Amino acid sequence: MKPISTFLFVLLFPAVLFSQKKIFSIAEATNGLSTNLALQNLRQVSWQPGTSNLFHVVRTQNGDAWVRIQLPNAITDTVLSLKEINTDLFRKDSLKNFPNLQWISANEVYFSWKNCFFLGMKADRNWNFMPWIQISMEAENIHLDVATKNIIYTINNNLFITSKDNITYNISDIQDPNIISGKAVHRNEFGIEEGIFISPNCTKIAYYKMDQTMVADYPIVDWSVMPAKSSTIKYPMAGATSHEVSIPIFDIKTQRTTVLQIDGPADQYLTCVSWKPDGTGIYVGVLNRAQNHLKLNEYNATTGAFVKTLFEEKNDKYVEPQHELTFVPGKPNEFVWWSQRDGFMHLYLYNTDGKMMRQLTKGNWIVNELVSVTSDKLFFTSSKKSPLEKQLSMVMLKNGQIKDLTSASGTHTVSMNHDGTYFYDSYTNDTLPRIAYLANVQSGKSDTLLNAKNTLIDYGRPTVKSINLKASDGSLLFAKMILPTHFDSSKTYPVIVYLYNGPHVQLIKNSFPASGNLWYEYMAQRGYIVFTMDGRGSSNRGLQFEQAVFRQLGSVEMEDQLQGVAYLKNLAYVDTNRMGIHGWSFGGFMTTSFMLRHPGVFKVGVAGGPVLDWSMYEVMYGERYMDTPQENPEGYAANKLTDKIKQLKGKLLLIHGTSDDVVVMQHSINAIKKSVEEGVQVDYFVYPNHLHNVRGKDRVHLMQKITDYFDTYLK
Repeated sequence: MKPISTFLFVLLFPAVLFSQKKIFSIAEATNGLSTNLALQNLRQVSWQPGTSNLFHVVRTQNGDAWVRIQLPNAITDTVLSLKEINTDLFRKDSLKNFPNLQWISANEVYFSWKNCFFLGMKADRNWNFMPWIQISMEAENIHLDVATKNIIYTINNNLFITSKDNITYNISDIQDPNIISGKAVHRNEFGIEEGIFISPNCTKIAYYKMDQTMVADYPIVDWSVMPAKSSTIKYPMAGATSHEVSIPIFDIKTQRTTVLQIDGPADQYLTCVSWKPDGTGIYVGVLNRAQNHLKLNEYNATTGAFVKTLFEEKNDKYVEPQHELTFVPGKPNEFVWWSQRDGFMHLYLYNTDGKMMRQLTKGNWIVNELVSVTSDKLFFTSSKKSPLEKQLSMVMLKNGQIKDLTSASGTHTVSMNHDGTYFYDSYTNDTLPRIAYLANVQSGKSDTLLNAKNTLIDYGRPTVKSINLKASDGSLLFAKMILPTHFDSSKTYPVIVYLYNGPHVQLIKNSFPASGNLWYEYMAQRGYIVFTMDGRGSSNRGLQFEQAVFRQLGSVEMEDQLQGVAYLKNLAYVDTNRMGIHGWSFGGFMTTSFMLRHPGVFKVGVAGGPVLDWSMYEVMYGERYMDTPQENPEGYAANKLTDKIKQLKGKLLLIHGTSDDVVVMQHSINAIKKSVEEGVQVDYFVYPNHLHNVRGKDRVHLMQKITDYFDTYLK
């Protein structure tokens, strides 16, 4: 057959000899990399504040121990043992594993166990531990103010504070459970992971207050009790009434609360909450509900009054603020801001007057993480070398000059010491399980701490091909194909396409293992070809690539995935009559989309937790990418899959967790109801009391269910 024009090149990973090699069990294929096949790694790595000492936990014949590596000479010594902590605190072996110690200062650490906090203090060369503070077992969202040693936390919908003297009092006292204080808001969109913000001078606490009383109730059924019990959550759907968020500030000394005077519609979004370094003001990113206009505002922390708008960002599709302000140490009037304004996520240096001093990073690549900032330089990881990799670089704040600090192919996870003179790096790539080392920023000299063994070496593993295709707009599409073990190009094999292809997710990376997932390898051992690709809409490729799906989720993505189908059909060893597709969440939506909007392409589909009607999905995510159903009725109608059940050809299995509060179960229930009305046979399986994904030991059952379905109808 003539090669198709979209095929660019194939990189073949060396095949493994299969004689006497093991076969993965379904449990190993599902959870092996976090259990018996887990890769060796350094545990609890941390830098001692104000020093160049790296600490980590090791396992010895006498139990866990805390080890220190002193730079520049990499002198290693044991500082503390688990036995010593148990002796100090319990007089018996109550702690079975070394606790997760958190630094308060260079000479103080703490850890929590059963919501009791324990303080460790360095005296001469020894560390002594003592009980410190006990808080309620119901406490969540726990924050420690390291300066005052106050502990701030939530219980149910209210916010509390317990002092170092074990005195507890309310910060909020609201009886209505639908008004929530101190927790993440906007369903954790916009990079929001917490709802408590302690001022730098430790005198005030800002927090999110979310009023959901106006949001429609949604029932979630608990099937584990007799009789079953229904509870309600607040679930604002696209185009419907959303919640209202405000930001109160609690003054610890006066115990008075002031609310920031934020103008605008009550259902706008409040993001990027950041304190001024002197504690006199607070910054808030105010984003309109349409999510296309952001104002970075300053407010007075004492009165709550609006001070000024530093700058605004607009986009004809959406603005997506994900990060708080990061102030430059020693320069309280300068901060780093993240923005995609030039089409790629980059870093900008601003002053507190709202003037951009310079763009710090620039190019057709993405900044992934801001690792550390010192008074004169900034460390970040990015896709600068390749969209499939994450590498560390340094940029000088005064002139934007960039220096790359890592070069080994792969995905690097990095932490810096306090002054940016040393870094710890742990990285993997397609063929390398893990290397961890310490490096000097200036000289580049490094000391290897770990070269992890390949825990998969005894298994008969498949060949993995890296494939590049092109989208209709010329965008490069990255894919991988996992060939069956004992592959014979003269034979034909069934294919399973695994996909996600939605915002904020990237499947194809240069990391270990090359396949990306041991279940893919398990299926390859069973005689399947497995194919996976990141199409337009997926992460780490820039705004144009991601925004190609705007107002039409599911259409452009399928167009790209069809490029992968065309490539597969061009291969003589692919049985085009035995092609299956599988995905979860957005991937479940894509799987069902293919089975209903392009019937006949795939013989078998397995869709987990699928969105089947975007008008029933939550407001923050749904309206960002689709606008409202009122504004974009055509886009919503085109991707309303429950209306297309009649078009099904082949076998389709829908799977859902009964307690799913992300993609509510009504999506799949409506599809089943429609299939009955249309006389269409659809298979259905539920996981009682599981949320949006099935985890733990039950996940083994899930992956066996999916495997069996493909074995029955595809193999």
